[in-house]
Amino acid sequence: MKQAALIAATAATLMTVALASAPAAAAEKEKCFGIAKAGQNDCASTTGGHSCAGQAKVDMDKTEWKYVAAGTCKSMNGLTADEAKKLKS
Repeated sequence: MKQAALIAATAATLMTVALASAPAAAAEKEKCFGIAKAGQNDCASTTGGHSCAGQAKVDMDKTEWKYVAAGTCKSMNGLTADEAKKLKS
């Protein structure tokens, strides 16, 4: 019986740690525009041409984005959301 309780407590602890770290992992990413290859974008285009991931039609479209590690977008020659919006207008 003690072994079952120990296993249950360990599992509960691991689940708590995993759930607590999820927001931190999301905070370490940023949207990077103009780096997605055709069919590899992460979500909707800025023009409203589509609303789902994987629907980019051409490589490196400035209206398409991917999540990248925070601080790495510029090294990939990508644009921030504000820069992409300025190109659109």
